[in-house]
Amino acid sequence: MFRLALAAMAVIAPLQYGYAALLARDAGGLTLLAVWIACQAAGALPALHLVRRGRLRVRACLAAGAALSGLGLATAALTGPGPVALIGYALLGGLGAGLVYGVCGEVVSSWYPERPAARVGLITGAFGYGAVPLLLWTGIAPGATSAAFLVSAVLAAAVVGLAARELRLPPARWWPDDVDPRSHALDAARLRTSPEAVKQFGLAQAVRTRTLPALALLLTCAGAVSVFDVIVVAGTGAWGALALLVALNGAGRSVAVRASERFGRRRVLAAVFAALALGQILLAVAVQNTVSPPASAGNPLLWLGAVAAGLGGGAFYPLLASLVRELFGTERATEIHAVVYSAKAVAGVVAAVLALVALTAPGTALLAAAALAALPALATPRLRIPGLPATIPL
Repeated sequence: MFRLALAAMAVIAPLQYGYAALLARDAGGLTLLAVWIACQAAGALPALHLVRRGRLRVRACLAAGAALSGLGLATAALTGPGPVALIGYALLGGLGAGLVYGVCGEVVSSWYPERPAARVGLITGAFGYGAVPLLLWTGIAPGATSAAFLVSAVLAAAVVGLAARELRLPPARWWPDDVDPRSHALDAARLRTSPEAVKQFGLAQAVRTRTLPALALLLTCAGAVSVFDVIVVAGTGAWGALALLVALNGAGRSVAVRASERFGRRRVLAAVFAALALGQILLAVAVQNTVSPPASAGNPLLWLGAVAAGLGGGAFYPLLASLVRELFGTERATEIHAVVYSAKAVAGVVAAVLALVALTAPGTALLAAAALAALPALATPRLRIPGLPATIPL
């Protein structure tokens, strides 16, 4: 269940990070990327709603995701910005990626109820570093971009199709035999850093709280900066720094989740947002001091900025998912998180706007991105647990 979900997430990574780095270089490409992100973020919620209620099978969802993801990558390989790319890549490809992303996360979190955050963090990490082979290939052979996307299309259709045959949800209220549920529930060390929710919130109840819109706003700000960084670093021509940024974007998710289990979710999440903001400042200085794109490859500030932005640019996704479980309970956590994750649709638009500004004023755009990343860093410690009286200190 875990390995196939990990592989499925890795092969759809070129749809976001590969396209952002290689093809989103003008207003047309940035518009397509923004539409793709909106469709990917919004496509998961309806599918999860139907899967959780047994009205749609995991196999059917992933089979559709395999076909649509392969179509999206093939369209990106064979067409430029235009109506065909809008339908094939942005709309259908985005919807297919949303199906794969949402269903794989639901399957893995259901099979690992004792540590859902750690396992889901690993598979969402593959959604980041899965694009690294494509970036390295096109960095070595720039003329092979179309061929690389076509190969990615074949891999996406094949691997996600295999996952569709094998992945399934566990029985209701399933628990692994090798974990004692009583000891797990009463583990004092775990409860100190990952406390249980006050009650099990329903989706409608969670939407009415102030906490859920706050989480959505945090994801919007950080999500926009994360995608924008890939576009900016790709524009410098430093393919090694770009590959490092994308690799850390994926690998940092697992590291951050493990750190949060020791030091607390909100503390680590604030540190992740701070690293993302620091990355923007370093990248701004590096870009302003670079005379020409080829010279930027040896700029140490660019590499340091890529490291900071990479570590902060992906880790917040699984941490926010973990916070949803802690704040609203586990029973409807996947659907509530899908609502929070849908804010990524707005993040795609903001990222496209920042990238357009960066075409003429990269330093200004990066400083604006730093402000966007600093906002959630300051707001995260102020998040309140819904259901507690406001007079109780946190």
